[in-house]
Amino acid sequence: MADLATHPVGQPFSAGVSFGTDGIRGLVGGLMTPALAMQVGYWGGLVLQGEGPVLIGRDSRSSGWMLSAALEAGLTAAGREVWNLGLCPTPAVARLVQQQGAAGGVMVSASHNPPADNGIKLFAAGGSKLARQQQELIEAGLRGELPAAANRCGSSHQRSDLLANYRQLLREGLADNQLSGRRIVLDLCWGSATACSSELFRSLGAEVVELHGSPDGNAINVGCGSTHLAPLQEAVRQSGAELGFAFDGDADRVLAVDGEGRLVDGDHILFMWGSALAAAGQLPKQLLVATVMSNLGFERAWCSGGGQLERTAVGDQYVHQAMQNLGAALGGEQSGHILCSHHGLTGDGLLTALQLAALLKPGESLADRRNQSFVSYPQRLKNVRVANRERRQQWQQCDPLAQAVARAEAEMAGEGRVLVRASGTEPLLRVMVEASSQAVVDHWIENLAAIAERELNN
Repeated sequence: MADLATHPVGQPFSAGVSFGTDGIRGLVGGLMTPALAMQVGYWGGLVLQGEGPVLIGRDSRSSGWMLSAALEAGLTAAGREVWNLGLCPTPAVARLVQQQGAAGGVMVSASHNPPADNGIKLFAAGGSKLARQQQELIEAGLRGELPAAANRCGSSHQRSDLLANYRQLLREGLADNQLSGRRIVLDLCWGSATACSSELFRSLGAEVVELHGSPDGNAINVGCGSTHLAPLQEAVRQSGAELGFAFDGDADRVLAVDGEGRLVDGDHILFMWGSALAAAGQLPKQLLVATVMSNLGFERAWCSGGGQLERTAVGDQYVHQAMQNLGAALGGEQSGHILCSHHGLTGDGLLTALQLAALLKPGESLADRRNQSFVSYPQRLKNVRVANRERRQQWQQCDPLAQAVARAEAEMAGEGRVLVRASGTEPLLRVMVEASSQAVVDHWIENLAAIAERELNN
């Protein structure tokens, strides 16, 4: 294991560290160590442009304090002024970087991963994800391919007070009694959402039923939150609530359930929010941006009503880029990352939940809205563990699997599709099958996952 003594700041660290689809992420004590965090902080401090402060936030993981402190050490060694926000959602860092004119930001979080993992997400000035070119410069610094600057003496300040600014940003355009009379269940996942979610909903008049509502670094994402909806669905039914929201560990995404306990995923949210924006004349070209994971039922329903749908690769940074290129106002992922240009183009689970709840008219329920949206095609996703990164990334070169995918798509003849992709954050190959028939989906998902398991792990 790397340690600080053998890796002074600015010195070559590792040739194997690289940014995935959402920063650097891994097992604490394995990939994620204080030594790595300090080096990333140092090189990030040199790469970021502008003279403003660098903001740091973290989720509730027990390792967050340690990694935040190491990042601070690296950033201040690069001469940066650091403002530490403490426990907060990832989008709070992005939004406050923009509001405060900061040089950039860092979030210590592994999002929906288990408690033993952690990660580092970096933001540039303006609050956008760090550009690939800047990521490559940091990676080059870690490999010792860039000259280190003389160590400087930056400073660090506790600025949890800025979270009040973030809460105010989320409330913009919403009335104090906007959610009056609505009972809403919030699954806060023991994570970042515990910092301000319940307070926000109550300030808008909602009656809040709270699940997993205190920060707990040993329980974050365990059997709860947006990756485990059963507790939320049960609580909504038992409490007689109209709707419920489940956040992931760092609260940059959200999934909802209606009063009947039915899932309202990112596709449904895009359809509902997009319809409201279109009705208000605030959705240019009737265009939504989604990813390759979005449901065919969603696409066909949206386009049949005169809308347009642009698909991207999986990852909110790809959605963000496409929205900027196309001038789109709304986009997101089925998993609940939703971006809206009217609110700064930052994926924010709390913002999405508030806006979705506020769409409902007096006497209208989320179930009513869901019934008016679309019928999803049956879809199943299976994760196949493939430890070998090269085989995982280059699965198309596995002839038996590639041929099976082609055969499945030919037999579905336009009434279904197959998506196989390597995860950008975990050693998994994700296999998804979607079709008009559940039986067809079940047949092909089992067949393809078995072939991937056999062929890529031998």
